[in-house]
Amino acid sequence: MRKAIIALAVVIGILAVLVAAVWTPDRSLESLKARWAPAPSKFVTVDGVAVHLRDEGPATDAHPIVLIHGTSSSLHTWDGWVQALKGQHRVIRFDLPGAGLTGSFADDDYSIAHQTRFVDALLDQLGIAHAILIGNSRGGHIAWETAVARPDLVDRLVLIDARGYPGDAGPPPLAVRIAELPVIGPLLMEHITPRSLIEKSLRQAYGDPRKLSDGVVDRYYELLLRGGNRHALLREIEQESYDDWARIKQVAAPTLILWGGLDHVVPFSHAERFHRDIANSQLVVFRALGHVPQEEDPAQTVRTVQDFLAR
Repeated sequence: MRKAIIALAVVIGILAVLVAAVWTPDRSLESLKARWAPAPSKFVTVDGVAVHLRDEGPATDAHPIVLIHGTSSSLHTWDGWVQALKGQHRVIRFDLPGAGLTGSFADDDYSIAHQTRFVDALLDQLGIAHAILIGNSRGGHIAWETAVARPDLVDRLVLIDARGYPGDAGPPPLAVRIAELPVIGPLLMEHITPRSLIEKSLRQAYGDPRKLSDGVVDRYYELLLRGGNRHALLREIEQESYDDWARIKQVAAPTLILWGGLDHVVPFSHAERFHRDIANSQLVVFRALGHVPQEEDPAQTVRTVQDFLAR
């Protein structure tokens, strides 16, 4: 019995050492600000949440562009686009609650409905009466929901590899598959998050993984570790729903649909469905790009948006 107890103690000790070696602690907002929130970043409070925001370009623009990122991303995914757009347009981008440097929702509600209401409240607080809404992935879902709920607000809509339809999606990113594991998934996602896991998920999102730089991986990794973000990601995955997909047909704003032909996260069949269901829509496919084409090739993709806005 004594030998068994000693052996068990040794095993527990070894496991403790292993866990300590891979344990990934949260990072504080203050420790991340210097690298990821230099000027023109600012923080505004909306519904009790401190929002990381950038507002660039001519303040007199009455129809600003509003950019909404996808799951576990941040306002930095639009860096290349903003450089091209801010000379002629006011461009507003922000980190969604539970992502980037924005705080978490106190009620743990990360449903699309809640996030859509939050975006509406943010734009109202900024005094935005009209906007060109652009969203990628989950941000696209929030964008088209806003266009349906607030047709008076959304003048034009751009959906980039957007979510919205159930079924026939490709295999989920590795991080999502891990999060969905019973019991161990939440433990791993909230406390053990190796950088290699984030890199592997991002490589899946790019059409050409060679374009994925170490700096981009660092950004996704470090911002995911911001206190509360991993917990928010788990809640978002749990609460994901596409029961409202029929509402897509109610989008009335002129819509540009952009899609990466090598998107392995949301399949091209969804692009075709958006194009069929939104009456006043145009579909453009970038054959060599993946799920985040605005990040993978900003120069090529932003030109298409500029053409759309000029018409």
